[in-house]
Amino acid sequence: MTPEQLLENPDLIAAGVAGDDARRAMHGVRTTFVRVFEIHVDAVPQSLPARTHAGEFRLVGRPSNLDALVGAARAAVTLAGAVPVTVFSLADLVALAAPVRTVCETLKSAGISAIVQVPIDTVEDIELVVGDARSAGLDVLSLAIDALDDDGRLQACRRAFDLQASLGGFKAFAPLPRTVSVTRPSTGYDDVKQIALARLVASNIPSIQVDWALYGPKLAQVALTVGANDVDSIAAVDPGVLGTRRSPLEEIKGNITAAALEPVERDALFRT
Repeated sequence: MTPEQLLENPDLIAAGVAGDDARRAMHGVRTTFVRVFEIHVDAVPQSLPARTHAGEFRLVGRPSNLDALVGAARAAVTLAGAVPVTVFSLADLVALAAPVRTVCETLKSAGISAIVQVPIDTVEDIELVVGDARSAGLDVLSLAIDALDDDGRLQACRRAFDLQASLGGFKAFAPLPRTVSVTRPSTGYDDVKQIALARLVASNIPSIQVDWALYGPKLAQVALTVGANDVDSIAAVDPGVLGTRRSPLEEIKGNITAAALEPVERDALFRT
């Protein structure tokens, strides 16, 4: 099935089968996930909550200035110990009043390990910006989409393919939009097709990713059966109120296993 046929065909099962076939050809049943402890740049905690087990500590939010960001980065690195600390979006760094390379060099010196993602629809001159980040020693791990129109679904996936072809090094592509239009919200039908489409088109990117915290367990599990093979943003803190079998770790492992797949935990840098 070609990408154009997938978009035009109303048969959702056929689309899902095409995406799943492509996924299994690349990864078999292996499905990775990461437990993330998020830290807002304006509110770094003094200590970790009880029952925190993270493969990644992630700075989120748009800092007011570079000094504030660096202070938060150093505090987060101290808090995380040996666990990698990342900055969520390259878009937040581009917005600072300083050259991207300077920002990234400073963050690298503060102990930051990588930048999680760059949105392909909002950051201009992606090739230049990603190149500056990597030259400073910070890898950009994944491609993402902030907003998505129905007419731009195939174009977005092709853009991801082209960026990987020209820059290389991206570990994942998250093809579902992080923000949804109030007037034209996407549907589960749209989301399933987008996952399958991304796996077929962005064939040079290792992982198709779905965000557990953003889209929820149900859609995440369906996504894993139609082309996705990586789940981001599993909670790192176990509230401890529902018992060990209902912990975030056991919930994600159970969802993956229920989809007849093999759960493999990874860290921020995609190391298992």
